Amino acid sequence: MNTPEIREQCASQLLAARERVGRIKTFVGLDGFVDEIVHVVDKRENAGKYLRLAKMSQFAERLAAAAGRSTNIELVSQVIKLGGNGPIMANALAGFGVQVTYLGLLGYPDLHPVFGDFSRRAEVFSVGNPGRTDALEFEDGKIMQGKLESLKQMNWENIRSRFGRQKFAEQVGGAQLVGLVNWTMLARMNEIWEAVLAEICPLLQGPRRLLFIDLADPEKRTPADIRAALDLVVRFEKYFDVILGLNEKESGEIGKILGLETSDSSREGLAARGRKIQALVPVGTLVIHPTSYALAVSRGGVSLVEGAFTPKPRITTGAGDHFNSGFCLGRLLGFDNAQSLLTGVATSGHYVRTAASPTLADLARFLQNWPV
Repeated sequence: MNTPEIREQCASQLLAARERVGRIKTFVGLDGFVDEIVHVVDKRENAGKYLRLAKMSQFAERLAAAAGRSTNIELVSQVIKLGGNGPIMANALAGFGVQVTYLGLLGYPDLHPVFGDFSRRAEVFSVGNPGRTDALEFEDGKIMQGKLESLKQMNWENIRSRFGRQKFAEQVGGAQLVGLVNWTMLARMNEIWEAVLAEICPLLQGPRRLLFIDLADPEKRTPADIRAALDLVVRFEKYFDVILGLNEKESGEIGKILGLETSDSSREGLAARGRKIQALVPVGTLVIHPTSYALAVSRGGVSLVEGAFTPKPRITTGAGDHFNSGFCLGRLLGFDNAQSLLTGVATSGHYVRTAASPTLADLARFLQNWPV
């Protein structure tokens, strides 16, 4: 499902949809972070030059060797940028030309400066202050070290008092895509979802909308909390066409909660896991995106598309959120799962190589000039 002919066809469809993309309305939330991307020093050669620890296993070995003693770890800042699943996904959607309204934790009462450019690309509202993340990036993965105390400010009471229940209902009602992401970090998200189901969803009229949900690495949450969240996700299917997005690790965690065998992470094993998860969590579409490919399951059928993997990415923090934005763009344009997976892997492929969100033209160009 990823040949030059299919990529060229997808690129042509994207370019032909420019005007339609500009009319698409989305409403995304609810988190917000200030991300500092850092490298871990292996050897410092002089004041201006160092060698980084390239692999996560090297970092693990360095820490393990210091157990029972102590050690010094030097971190070198690469960039400070907007972060959080929601802002990154929404910023990427805005880059395509989609109309984006964002509600989250971007600074209160004043917007944090790191979200300044974002606020010029999208309509943004904030009910609290952002969390902070030190993202230790390696060539084969990343370690996200979060400071989350301020995330308690994202709750239904603050949404109602600082944004407005009626305004929230209007945004959901006027959007073709609603994104509610980063469940794991927002400890009161279940309460928010309950309120949305009780107070907002019964008021919805018109065509069914897409609802994208990303749990975001739920390993630290209790099995009872995760099961409750999954129950709420399924309840949203009454009102929306729900897309539940997972990376490979998250699919294993959810699989274990559901009592599934999760040891087989081959393409065939992951496809089988996806089918079983979707049968037990019956949403419209389940997406699983490892680093080198992605798959989607709807009504038990699996689509799988090879990605544009690179062993030396410029950035990895936000790659999954860019995949999500690209997949949702495809679905908003009426693409099937396979085509939407292709727009997803192309969006993330462009981002990890350039550290920038692609425009629609960039995305088409990437598809036409697929990296070997």
